[in-house]
Amino acid sequence: MSTTGIARLAWIAAAFALVVIVFGAFVRLSNAGLSCPDWPTCYGKITWPVHGHEVDAANAAFPDRPVESDKAWREQVHRFLAGGLILTTFALAIWAWRRRRDLHGLAAVPFAAAIFILFQALLGMWTVTWKLKPVVVMAHLLGGMTIFVLLAYTALRLTIPQIPNPRFSAAQKDKLWRLTAIGLGLVAVQIALGGWTSSNYAALACGLDFPTCLGQWWPGNMDFREAFVLWRGIGVNYEGGVLDGSARIAIQITHRIGALLVFGHVAFAVVLRAARYAETRPFAVAIAIALLLQISLGIANVHLGLPLPIATAHNGVAAMLLLSLLALLVRVRRPQ
Repeated sequence: MSTTGIARLAWIAAAFALVVIVFGAFVRLSNAGLSCPDWPTCYGKITWPVHGHEVDAANAAFPDRPVESDKAWREQVHRFLAGGLILTTFALAIWAWRRRRDLHGLAAVPFAAAIFILFQALLGMWTVTWKLKPVVVMAHLLGGMTIFVLLAYTALRLTIPQIPNPRFSAAQKDKLWRLTAIGLGLVAVQIALGGWTSSNYAALACGLDFPTCLGQWWPGNMDFREAFVLWRGIGVNYEGGVLDGSARIAIQITHRIGALLVFGHVAFAVVLRAARYAETRPFAVAIAIALLLQISLGIANVHLGLPLPIATAHNGVAAMLLLSLLALLVRVRRPQ
């Protein structure tokens, strides 16, 4: 029985997840993460305060967080988009579960996405109620990427066929699969480092200097121990960051080292190997484009002082790099 309809809905859900990720990055990078001090409402409203009397009432109710209408709409629209993604993901999970005999075990993937998205909603709430606690902000980013990967994997599995060519041996496929899986894992770790860099406001810790940092290849005042303390308690307002310069520099340098490792492995172990075979060459090209674009955006973020469009795009292209690696992983999978 055809699974075209489920594949189409899976692609819609994956695209929806990508929109939520990019818009969430836009909210975070425009410093609008606490523009609605309550959750799930915004100053007690389903939408956000707009008119003068609404703003006055909101300011009276939340004197520590005056209304910034130009930011509040961003946070609340992001919540609306997240709610739409929840509904879409649950619709896909229910449909796939009803067709689980035709999907041969794949139905468990969107079902897992539907369960995980509930935890993601909790992370969204804690992001606000725990005042941008870095570990929660980072986890929220990783949660969004995980949901995107689960939905995209469902769509890819229903779309991309396995390689039929017998000259592409099982050993060759297995090696490329392992190298791609490692690359996927490295990109995931680098995304986590990026989230930690952003949530600790360390993106410009080295100023506008790249590839050196404040004129040095290896700054001597880095504090790695303080930089990676994950839990600092609840009740602190982390907006703007609480770390000193030496800890932020350590985070930025670690992120740069991670980028170098990702580039080395993905470019030379995955792209060059996948480019050898006609069956995987288009995937190699897609991965190479996403990788080069992501590296370029990262460098531009530093040199240009973290402009909002480029910083936001840096998050979106990270998701596209995950997608291109995942597509290659699906392409070289072994027969069931």
